[in-house]
Amino acid sequence: MTDPQGAGVTVLGLGAMGSALATTLLDAGHAVTVWNRTSARAVDLSARGAQAASSIGAAVAANPLIVACLLDHASVHETLDPVIAGMRGSTLVNLTTTTPNEARELATWAAGHGVDHLDGAIMATPPMIGTPEASILYSGSRDVFDASRPVLDRWATSTYDGADAGLASLVDLAMLSGMYSMFAGFLHGAAMAGSVGISATEFAARATPFLSAMTDGFEHFAGVIDGGDYAVPGQQSLDFSDLSHIVRASEEQGVRPTTIAAVQELISEQIADGHGAEGFARIYESLRAERTAKTGQTHQDDNSDELEVAR
Repeated sequence: MTDPQGAGVTVLGLGAMGSALATTLLDAGHAVTVWNRTSARAVDLSARGAQAASSIGAAVAANPLIVACLLDHASVHETLDPVIAGMRGSTLVNLTTTTPNEARELATWAAGHGVDHLDGAIMATPPMIGTPEASILYSGSRDVFDASRPVLDRWATSTYDGADAGLASLVDLAMLSGMYSMFAGFLHGAAMAGSVGISATEFAARATPFLSAMTDGFEHFAGVIDGGDYAVPGQQSLDFSDLSHIVRASEEQGVRPTTIAAVQELISEQIADGHGAEGFARIYESLRAERTAKTGQTHQDDNSDELEVAR
């Protein structure tokens, strides 16, 4: 494995995030080579001292540490497949957003070509890069993580989640799921309030302190889930948590109840299964059941594929 501590860095992909990563390294005094499919995006970075590679082959040959911040999993292969043979002995830090299984595939693919691999998930916006508030999660090779820290820590607070290359992506997407669900809930509430003329600005001012206070409940829910006893005294029961009145009120106001109806469906499912007296956290089991069912189907599909190949 290469030692990136004193080496230059190649950054592939110069969108808003890739440019922020490269800029931060330049400001810290690192030698940086950049490449983008649209070469015009390298102009500003070149003016700051970056070396703009004339081709992807030249880019990956320039430095032993290669950072990919591209559009998606497919774009990583489209970019690197033609030059992967020449990357043997290099280190690839993939900061492209992928699913956990896509990250695992990249790790296996890289290893098969003699390339050390580390997968990363950026929990920050481009302006946050280079500040302590930014966070990047990493998983995969511990050796790559440790050796690359002088570079990684320039960008954000670096957290290593484990040897499974898919873990950083999984944690990242799980947190984003919570964030987007919360945002969608706020927008639904704003639409309900807006149906009677309350501005979104006014609603936000009133909702923000309430919703912020409610996040204190995460720790309680987590304790119940990890403890496995959804009948712990002191919880609000699912029977009492029935949200059908919110669904009806939304419909009465001409607002689509899509977001809250999804939660109500999970509640109704658990009540129908006889868990109405248990706490709201019980809907976690409905989500786990969905995961288990899909995992089982995936295993069946995998076996079918193997049988088809065998034929």
